[in-house]
Amino acid sequence: MDDIDALKRCVELATEAVNAGDDAFGSLLVDGDGRILREERNRVGQGDPTAHPEIALVRWAVAHHPAAERAAMTVYTSGEHCAMCAAAHAWAGLGPIVFAGSTAQLTRWRASWGAAPAPIRALAINDVAPGLTSRGPFEAFAAELERLHLRVARR
Repeated sequence: MDDIDALKRCVELATEAVNAGDDAFGSLLVDGDGRILREERNRVGQGDPTAHPEIALVRWAVAHHPAAERAAMTVYTSGEHCAMCAAAHAWAGLGPIVFAGSTAQLTRWRASWGAAPAPIRALAINDVAPGLTSRGPFEAFAAELERLHLRVARR
């Protein structure tokens, strides 16, 4: 699985989340051999504001894999981890993060629509966890992600 294919699936999961009334985020947990171990989408619409897909993947990985295996795993995600998710990722000892859209992009989009800012500071992954390896954003996904987040902002 390459980055683009994995991120396409994350955007599909983000679309499923929006269609279900949740925020526009979807993520994959991939092992060191490139096999998808788990998929998650945002579920904050069920009342838990911490029900981010990245947190669900961290909890699943910790429950099912030892630290050495977690270090070889990659998390692919439609949007760069928020501070909460980046911290959880680092504490769990997961490997790289590959994200389609960045926190900076989302912050700019939301401001341009007059949407309320997030309740926490918009930090890049490495501002929270400087030792994590991350790649993104991927410009090929920007327009689609912006449309998804705008649907959420207009609710």
